Amino acid sequence: MVAAVRKGESQRAVARRYGFSLSTVQRWVTRAEGRRLDRVDWSDRPRGPRQSPTRTAREVENLILEVRRALKEQSDLGEFGAAAIHDELVARAVPEVPGVRTIGRILDRRGVLDGRQRVRRKSPPVGWYLPPVAQRAAELDQVDTVEGLLIRDGPHVVVLNLISLHGALCAAWPNTAIKTSTVREALVEHWREVGLPGYVQFDNATIFHGPHGYPDTIGSVTRMCLSLGIVPVFVPPRERGFQAAIESFNGLWQAKVWARFEHESLPALQAQSDKYVAAHRRRTTARREAAPERRPFPDDWKLDLRARPKGTIIYLRRTTDEGDVSVLGHTFPVDPMWPHRLVRCELRLDEHDIHFHALRRRAPDQQPLLSKAAYILPQHRHALEQ
Repeated sequence: MVAAVRKGESQRAVARRYGFSLSTVQRWVTRAEGRRLDRVDWSDRPRGPRQSPTRTAREVENLILEVRRALKEQSDLGEFGAAAIHDELVARAVPEVPGVRTIGRILDRRGVLDGRQRVRRKSPPVGWYLPPVAQRAAELDQVDTVEGLLIRDGPHVVVLNLISLHGALCAAWPNTAIKTSTVREALVEHWREVGLPGYVQFDNATIFHGPHGYPDTIGSVTRMCLSLGIVPVFVPPRERGFQAAIESFNGLWQAKVWARFEHESLPALQAQSDKYVAAHRRRTTARREAAPERRPFPDDWKLDLRARPKGTIIYLRRTTDEGDVSVLGHTFPVDPMWPHRLVRCELRLDEHDIHFHALRRRAPDQQPLLSKAAYILPQHRHALEQ
């Protein structure tokens, strides 16, 4: 528009041709007056004055800071807050003294208050407690159950849910009961279809971990994961955040499948759940394409629960007052200077030891080794899940 006006066309004709008001054309022509078009700032400017007419003058703000500094260093009473500054300005007969609340806002804006506010730190990356997962070098599948569901005039329902951390690859298996054999069959079916993750994460329920009544007991689900080269991870009891992905999917499944429809039978519920899982997978295709690659399921694999387990099991735990942790029914001293803190316990079955690494959400990339302990898994009748 400005270029057209400079070529000799009238401002009214330019406004009519481009569909703007005459005042708009006049404003842009005035802004570009006397300068080349490529050197004009064409960005929009807010309406009104550059500074609020009710804002305290800069000189008064500087005076308030000087009075505060003097009161802090020389006041016999030792008070240098907004009220004390207001009284001192009144005593000095300063014209148009700001109110106490205004002085408080000025001190806050100029950053001189002694009180500390809560610092909002950046959240750690997903899977931060497992470095390969945090670096997107390995995928993590989270597994959990939903209980307490009842079909009207029908059976109780328990749902086994799974979702991958990076790829959001989900699965759901509604059933009347969930046993260890059910978990094993469902996971094998899923992993044959989509491939093996690097890690699989559970809570400490007995169907995943195995019986807690005897020490040194490794359940059949854990043994199955180890035989496939997958590292099982057990999250800390009563800790938030570690199961956030699967808990979110549990809520979605209940809202979009269970509560949305009235299910006449378990097969009808399973059919509706399969539809939702398929739709969820279609929507999250882009995430799976960017997720870490999965390993193919071995063709010649066969589960032998009597074979001695090999590999690594990870337990995420919080230390006690003395800096100890409990793993597989045993208490291990970690570090007395690390009480009530998170640790990653890596049980290395092949090396017969446990490594304890410090975990801090504030510094997720720093996970130093705190201590080691010898551990040999005994082979007795309670070491296998019955």
